[in-house]
Amino acid sequence: MLLNDLKVLLKVAEFRSITAAANSLDMQMATASAAIKRVEKAVGVELFIRTTRQLRLSPAGERYLPLCEQALQLLDKAKLNVEDDLDVLGGEIRIALSSDLGRNVITPWIDEFLLAHPQVKLRSNISDSNIDFYRDSVDMALRYGRPTDASMYGFKICNVPRLLCATKSYLEQHGTPTHPDELKQHNGLFYQLGDIVQNEWRFQQQEQSFKVKLTGNRASNDGDLVRRWCVTGHGFAIKSCLDMADDLLSGRVINVLPEFTAESTELWLVCPSRQSITPTVRLLRDYFRQQTQQLLKKLVAQQILPASVTTL
Repeated sequence: MLLNDLKVLLKVAEFRSITAAANSLDMQMATASAAIKRVEKAVGVELFIRTTRQLRLSPAGERYLPLCEQALQLLDKAKLNVEDDLDVLGGEIRIALSSDLGRNVITPWIDEFLLAHPQVKLRSNISDSNIDFYRDSVDMALRYGRPTDASMYGFKICNVPRLLCATKSYLEQHGTPTHPDELKQHNGLFYQLGDIVQNEWRFQQQEQSFKVKLTGNRASNDGDLVRRWCVTGHGFAIKSCLDMADDLLSGRVINVLPEFTAESTELWLVCPSRQSITPTVRLLRDYFRQQTQQLLKKLVAQQILPASVTTL
């Protein structure tokens, strides 16, 4: 008896129709019918009662089907456990990355990963748009923010502080604010998500919260472009410390109003299903955690981030 025959059996029981089950499994009706006959021959009893109008489970079928379903679930679980234990990496990494983080931070990291694991290939999808795993043909997405879809499988990579950034030249020309309310007098550089321009910024100082709505002459749906505007001195931007890490560490931009904390976020590696979490995905998850932790420690060491920052 073949496992595929048992899967056909379960589909026929689900649809109460060999034709519907065959269509669902994209096979010929005769193939599905032959599978049912093989299972019934192996078991030694008829599992379905067939009439000209309907097909239903026989008493023996009603007893057999739940056990059959449990057996297939156990076999699938055993297969996943074996795959998890394999220390074999390979295949293609099909990953979706946001524009700024993907281009400037993650891609160099993945380049190093590929050098260490030459049997792995990369297909990168870089965009700030929402990802549809099936439409966009990706196996994982590295994204800011906790996943809201309960059907997805995600791994938190790290906590990500967001910082108010500007260049020294901009501050010398326009002045350095001492309070979030003073940002109303400055030029904001805004990220746009869909039709929503994110020009309302929130800050926290101890128990007090501050909300400031800014004006500005630039907005984009590309996070990398917002960062470039900031680095070239066009105004203030609120950005992930990971996106701005190289600019902060090199002094191209500075963290302004560090005593006021902007809303933080999280970095997550998200997969569409349990079955898509391969040994390569797990190794890449651990690698991203290690790399982000090292980068955050550098920002703490240069006092760009407070020592209280936790990675996870």
